[in-house]
Amino acid sequence: MNAKKGAVSNFILQHYKHFNAAALVDAAQAYEAQLEAGHKMMITMAGAMSTAELGISLAEMIRQDKVHIITCTGANLEEDVFNLVAHNSYKRVPHYRDLSPNEEQDLLDNHYNRVTDTCIPEAEAMRQIESHLFAAWKAADDQGISFFPHEYFYKILLSGELEDKYNIDPANSWLLAAAKKNIPIIVPGWEDSTCGNFFASYCIEKELKPSTMKSGIEYMIFLSDWYQKNANPLGVGFFQIGGGIAGDFPICVVPMLHQDLELDNIPMWSYFCQISDSTTSYGSYSGATPNEKITWGKLNIDTPKFVIESDATIVAPLIFAYLLGW
Repeated sequence: MNAKKGAVSNFILQHYKHFNAAALVDAAQAYEAQLEAGHKMMITMAGAMSTAELGISLAEMIRQDKVHIITCTGANLEEDVFNLVAHNSYKRVPHYRDLSPNEEQDLLDNHYNRVTDTCIPEAEAMRQIESHLFAAWKAADDQGISFFPHEYFYKILLSGELEDKYNIDPANSWLLAAAKKNIPIIVPGWEDSTCGNFFASYCIEKELKPSTMKSGIEYMIFLSDWYQKNANPLGVGFFQIGGGIAGDFPICVVPMLHQDLELDNIPMWSYFCQISDSTTSYGSYSGATPNEKITWGKLNIDTPKFVIESDATIVAPLIFAYLLGW
């Protein structure tokens, strides 16, 4: 038993000996070693991690400086706030695998948008946040200035204007924790989100200008500057939850710095772990094995590399619990 670790961590160490369980322990211990050596860490989130309430553990990771930058989908960005202000109105559907098309239509008719076993209420969550975001967007638009998507969320969270609407302990909101720390968030493809659709509709109606929102290209420019300032001389660790654009976009910053900008002395990512229940394949970019990333100039031969083929809603909280000493 490790006296420095809590009950959850010691359970993992005692029982998780082989296969994906062993990979979980190895990845957690290597992540811890990265932090102890002074590396900064990026976490990327695809899927529906915010609706899965990953904030219960991720928020504490942020508060304890165990994650220094986040890349996430637009859905994960907004759904953490939806959960913060509307959790009591969410509808859980434990038998979601058995829903008929008519039952799905009934959820739509009652303004519930389903994410696996959880339905997000449109009025209490999405439309309630829309008015606050529009006010922030409009203020910037009127001044002819622009911000990144996550910065607008930071503005409405830090202003306190949502506090009387909180349905959960705000300590369990990872985005609120990130806002208070002002850690950078990269949101590639933000337009592919409910709030991105809101913003586009206002632009179509000429109430806002597209230039009021900074773009994905500007996110890459920001990330390239951040990486250069924070990677030397050690490199930054890369902890990927799921696949898709949340992982693909930020990992490319290293080969871009090397190959396109032809910069010397830029360290590669110093650690790589991906949690996915999709089997890795040489024909799949998001699900490629870590060694394939060597050919793209993203990882070194000796970079610690881990793949955990399991459900991220189970694995990520366990790894975070280990890192937090729970």
